[in-house]
Amino acid sequence: MDNRNMTQDERRFWLIRALEDERRAWGGDTPEPPADAEGQRLLLRALVNVRPPEPASAELLRVQYAYLQGRLAERGGAVGEKDVSFSPEGIAVWRGDITRLAADAIVNAANSQMLGCFVPNHRCIDNAIHTYAGIQLRLECARQMAAQGREEPTGVARITGGYNLPAAHVLHTVGPIVGGAAPTRRDRELLASCYTSCLDLARERGLGSVAFCCISTGEFGYPNREAAQVAVATVRDWKRQTNSKMKVIFDVFKPVDNDIYRELLGVRG
Repeated sequence: MDNRNMTQDERRFWLIRALEDERRAWGGDTPEPPADAEGQRLLLRALVNVRPPEPASAELLRVQYAYLQGRLAERGGAVGEKDVSFSPEGIAVWRGDITRLAADAIVNAANSQMLGCFVPNHRCIDNAIHTYAGIQLRLECARQMAAQGREEPTGVARITGGYNLPAAHVLHTVGPIVGGAAPTRRDRELLASCYTSCLDLARERGLGSVAFCCISTGEFGYPNREAAQVAVATVRDWKRQTNSKMKVIFDVFKPVDNDIYRELLGVRG
């Protein structure tokens, strides 16, 4: 079948079969695909999540691209800057899926291995970004980490392509692990460094817009309000000190984060 004329259902099934063929070649298990579409979507995502950073065929990448563009449309399509309300200082709060944002860069709250989340269908931001960017993102991250020769430190940033995302780039940063305890002064310094490192790197690359997730508040356990206070203060200070016109979006997913950020920034819900 000409993959250019596939339906979305056919692309999904084709990708499952292609990734399972790879797993068999590498000695992995290969479950039979479910009959229902949602079950197949979950299986495909799981196969992408556990796939090692290995090169893929041009055909697989073409079908993946078409499938992920279809998934983007199914999830509501790309959200551009015109769809977001910015304050006079060039800061916005947007509640939704960061993988739909067509900013120049979105920020990924990564772990120190910098290879994405390998847990099938995990709900962390690292998993979502690698899922919808596609398998190329893990491969680029692996190349960068191999060149670095050590794990990624906390509070710095690196940049990759966005691949199949609407965003042109992904900025990766490792936040401090708090585990639900009261953040220390060092935790606050490291979290602030995540934001300034991403902004500095974005400015260095000439980017005009960056969308931040709520760094460290998920699996890393940084309390939501305290993290938002650091984020807002750090971004405001950076924009004031650099006189940058860069647009900054605070992407939030949970209602509690939406309320906190809007309160801190003084914007309406």
